[in-house]
Amino acid sequence: MSAVLVFDLETIPDASGLRRAWPDLPSEAQAWSDIELVNFAMQQREALTGRAFLPLQFQKVVAIGCLFRHQTSSAEVLRLRCLGSAEESESNLIRDFFRIIDKYAPQIVTWNGSGFDLPVLHYRGLIHGVSAPRYWDLGDEDRDFKFNNYISRYHQRHTDLMDLLSLYNGRAVASLDEIALLCGFPGKQGMSGAQVWPAYLEGRIEEIRHYCLTDVLNTWLVWCRFQHMRGVYSLERYEHEVILARQMLGEQSDARWGEFLTAWKGL
Repeated sequence: MSAVLVFDLETIPDASGLRRAWPDLPSEAQAWSDIELVNFAMQQREALTGRAFLPLQFQKVVAIGCLFRHQTSSAEVLRLRCLGSAEESESNLIRDFFRIIDKYAPQIVTWNGSGFDLPVLHYRGLIHGVSAPRYWDLGDEDRDFKFNNYISRYHQRHTDLMDLLSLYNGRAVASLDEIALLCGFPGKQGMSGAQVWPAYLEGRIEEIRHYCLTDVLNTWLVWCRFQHMRGVYSLERYEHEVILARQMLGEQSDARWGEFLTAWKGL
């Protein structure tokens, strides 16, 4: 099987970016703390759009959770981890992500990756001067990429499950948490996306990274169910992938995965 990479981002407001580029900052803003500045920008955004969430270019990446699935002639590989360390710089996290693309050219699977995760990586990679030639190849270097690349919406080298299952209809969009629970999987664990910024201010970066991985694993399990639905995975193959995921979690030293398994078994 070709390599599959499921990934998810966690982000926080970029205070330094707000200082450089947020429109109509008052003159006294440069003396504000980062928290005061972020609160100001979020209040402005909420007044304008009804949501305090900042535009994607002002979202700083603090965690990239990845599940890598690959099968060699001698082993089945199912690896779940966050890139880098809790102290890693944003630029290094983004470079590590695109190095995986450059090395393996995997199929990417996301939930709302087209609407959030990948555009954030585009903007933030551009800001940090990251090179990602394999990801951006539209067939100039590899002819196979002309008809199946990461950029074109309807190509399968990147599959955004939320986008595809809703048939690209915003009115039909469902949340990952609800779909995972309806399929019998544990769903979100520990926090929600809205709690990432407060958790970051409290220094709970490891909790954020773990939460990110639970989203990744739920996405992988939904992907396996989808592969069975469209006939790519037989029932036996689907059950094998689920068992493999359970076994992987059972081998984790982090006790929080025990909570995930308990929630799973209780469904």
